[in-house]
Amino acid sequence: MEVDFYKYQGTGNDFIMIDNRKGYFPKDNVDLVKFLCDRKFGIGADGLILLEDSSEVDFEMVYYNSDGNPSSMCGNGGRCLVAFANFLGVIQDSCTFTAVDGLHQAKIKDSIVSLAMTAVEKIDNFGTHSFLNTGSPHHVQLVNQLKDLDVKVEGAKLRYGKYGNSGSNINFVQPIEGNAFFVRTYERGVEDETLSCGTGVTAVALAMHDKGMIDAEEVQLKTPGGDLKVSFIKSDSGYHSIFLVGPATQVFKGTITV
Repeated sequence: MEVDFYKYQGTGNDFIMIDNRKGYFPKDNVDLVKFLCDRKFGIGADGLILLEDSSEVDFEMVYYNSDGNPSSMCGNGGRCLVAFANFLGVIQDSCTFTAVDGLHQAKIKDSIVSLAMTAVEKIDNFGTHSFLNTGSPHHVQLVNQLKDLDVKVEGAKLRYGKYGNSGSNINFVQPIEGNAFFVRTYERGVEDETLSCGTGVTAVALAMHDKGMIDAEEVQLKTPGGDLKVSFIKSDSGYHSIFLVGPATQVFKGTITV
């Protein structure tokens, strides 16, 4: 079988995009997805995303981690899928789509995608870290000298040692200045550091605000792959009107035989 694909990246978080509106892709083939995401033998990506038809909204997002398994929400993947839908002509400058965590709205202008994230009612704060779910589970931990940290090693220790088989994404954070933070993330399912994580920087922004480290409701996040912005509104019921904003661009397209 030949598979037509497009490759997208959002601040270095890269994804294989497949237009599956005709339903030809074998969605339960874990080995195929894993092969396509393999950087040595396949196309190479942090994840694979199918764009599918929806009778109620503009389209549906089906997301797989690079290990081949379906996963929880991916913020940068969602932003890239909006750019892909725009490229295909499925949407123009705004849209509503469904993902594993529910409905999302988004806007796109000049390759900058603003994606509405799910509301967050609860943040658990501990002495050394915070834990919350922004569509995916995230551990947020402040560290010093973040640029020198072995994220893969230290992230794996927490991902498996603290959270067991189900795991959690692990974010290490260092304040920069003003309302800005440097973030590096170990992603479960990828089982390595990625250059950026959308739900991760969203979790960082909310956790830093909840801990009282910032007052502003707009946060700048710097990752190894680029810069993102997260805005939100805090109320008695938690955080809502959360938006993840940043670039999403097409890298290349091709056909692969599988």
